[in-house]
Amino acid sequence: MTNLAPEDVFLTAGQFYFGSGVRVRTLLGTCVAITLWHPRRREGAICHYLLPRRGRGQSMEAAPGLYAHEVMQLFAEARRSNGTEAGSYVVKVFGGGHMFPEQITDEACRDASCSKARRESCVSIGCQNICAARHLLEAGGYAIAAEDVGGVGSRQIIFDLRSGDVWVKRGAAISAIAEVLA
Repeated sequence: MTNLAPEDVFLTAGQFYFGSGVRVRTLLGTCVAITLWHPRRREGAICHYLLPRRGRGQSMEAAPGLYAHEVMQLFAEARRSNGTEAGSYVVKVFGGGHMFPEQITDEACRDASCSKARRESCVSIGCQNICAARHLLEAGGYAIAAEDVGGVGSRQIIFDLRSGDVWVKRGAAISAIAEVLA
């Protein structure tokens, strides 16, 4: 991911991008990325958020792109400035993986196909991020076309704003990396 082409943009946690004609890359663990693609206009947006919501007492100086609730405002502002409707976008959701699988105490959480009901009550940040994305997108009038969420390990995402294609490359969990290095 260090060899970016001139037309590549790399997002870190808390960043948001709206535009066209480039590829946007990001690396996710428990964080979530949401992509919006407008097929007729051939442009879109992507976010990389860290947490489902800003907690009480957290500084308002932190980037709004760090929190799912606030990222949805960024999407809405971009859409309004562009004169488009939520329903005209192809929406995809990625991330929310468990990065330290040995810390998972609930055996069901080790399953990538964890049920919606179980995920709703989960204390894992990844699960909370996934639930926030689903709830907020539905409330905003977006329909999720595809997702690659949960499970164990990281994800490398490439979102091509020329075609709307998204590629996902899965990585290992941190504990597995530590075992290989030992």
